[in-house]
Amino acid sequence: MARARQVELDCDQPFASAAAHVVEIRAAEVFDHSEGVLDVADVERVHDMRVATRRLRAALEVFDSCFPAKRHRKALKRVKALADALGERRDLDVEIELLAGLAEEVDEPGRNALAVLVGERRGLQRQANDELAPFVAPKRLKKLRRRLAKLVAKAGA
Repeated sequence: MARARQVELDCDQPFASAAAHVVEIRAAEVFDHSEGVLDVADVERVHDMRVATRRLRAALEVFDSCFPAKRHRKALKRVKALADALGERRDLDVEIELLAGLAEEVDEPGRNALAVLVGERRGLQRQANDELAPFVAPKRLKKLRRRLAKLVAKAGA
């Protein structure tokens, strides 16, 4: 599982400043996990990035009052879209892992049937990966990073 960065806050820190700090750290985690996320041989990468997007989304929702409404809405919409695309891929990774594990516990006809199911899921996994690819393209991630940085800069405005 993805390990979250430690967020240290000062109790005298203004709420908006704390919000900006938390969102900045959670956003950095998303981008830290983006490298190799399309590698279906290492499914933990997509899992880690998905967890990071969920944490970022939660921070954006908790601190929504600290950010300009329009900028916040657009940033949250893009983070949700990324999280959804990661979730589609991750669900298939989990299904494949489950089915492959079951194959060890059944007889040969059962293994053959499970192999067919795994093959079908791998095809869907490739399709989900193709649909995820635009969301994690360097240009799109750079744009999201800029959007989040501007949002953080406007905290409390």
